Amino acid sequence: MTPPASDPFPEVILGNANRRFSGVTSTMLQVLARQQTKASLVVLGAWHLPSAVRRVQFFTLLRQLRSQQAKGRIVVFHARRNNEMIQGLILQYFARCTVRLLFTSTAQRHHTRFTRWLMRQMDSVISTCKAAADYLKIPPDKLIPHGIDTVRYQPAIGPVALPADLVAPAQHYIGIFGRVRAQKGIDVLVTAALPILAHHTDWALIIVGEIKPEEQPFVNDLKQQAERAGVLDRVVFTGPRPFEELPRLFACMSIVTALSRNEGFGLTVLEAMSSAKAVIASRAGAWPDILTPEEDGLLVDIGDVAGTEAALERLVTDNDLRSRLAANGRRTVLDRYSVDTEAQALLEHYRAIMQG
Repeated sequence: MTPPASDPFPEVILGNANRRFSGVTSTMLQVLARQQTKASLVVLGAWHLPSAVRRVQFFTLLRQLRSQQAKGRIVVFHARRNNEMIQGLILQYFARCTVRLLFTSTAQRHHTRFTRWLMRQMDSVISTCKAAADYLKIPPDKLIPHGIDTVRYQPAIGPVALPADLVAPAQHYIGIFGRVRAQKGIDVLVTAALPILAHHTDWALIIVGEIKPEEQPFVNDLKQQAERAGVLDRVVFTGPRPFEELPRLFACMSIVTALSRNEGFGLTVLEAMSSAKAVIASRAGAWPDILTPEEDGLLVDIGDVAGTEAALERLVTDNDLRSRLAANGRRTVLDRYSVDTEAQALLEHYRAIMQG
């Protein structure tokens, strides 16, 4: 791709059709921050965008693609949702330029017939990990894993204290991040961690994430388990925390767990590894692709309480193992999973689609 010039006509259009902030939105925003310095890029939809990002409404973009200026141009439209694929098809049909359509499939479930039809209309389909790719009837053209900002999430220099309102009576923390619900394996972690906390009184459990009203009975049950085990003061549910606070919270942890029963990709593991924290993850999402067991993290089976407890016991009692996994995890992210690597891979794929 060529760096943006004075010509406002886009080379790349990114779909942004969901008002709700989601993991898809987060990954799109992180990548476009790198892409917009290397390509003429515009985002269709204004949701959640920084002020510096070029955005456009649908009919304004359609008029631009139908203008005399559009003739002979080639544009890539990158969709990540069904409604964005529909937008791309409309633009492709009515445009006077060539619109090449790209879709990223991350869902780890069987697609509906309509979604499969939409994907067949795309010029290219890519995925982010093997687990998601295995659900596609036709193999994706390429696997481009997500990356994260390795400057935002980096090893702490010296001790980092929890925010004052989250202090627990402990020196070391086991963390889990994400909306508090059974799908995220919060119950697996609590059940596995209670015996650990009972025997290691300098450790606490920090559960970071929003609790929806419908999940409150689930949380109450977990708190009752902790109370019966005599460790309730060392099981902290933080509720939602500001986005800008997350790097500090990762930096406070000694161990980060990610125990989802199903997961689209799951950036938590990469954020923890980039922060140089020892990681225990379930075999969900991209995590089996990312982690090499015993080298840069530990993997456990989905829903495996006994396996999770054994992994926690190893890391709690073995400082050298924690340090080795943490250091290796940081190197893995720098080598293969930075947002710069993802952005460059996407730009190269856009170029290939344009030429193809």
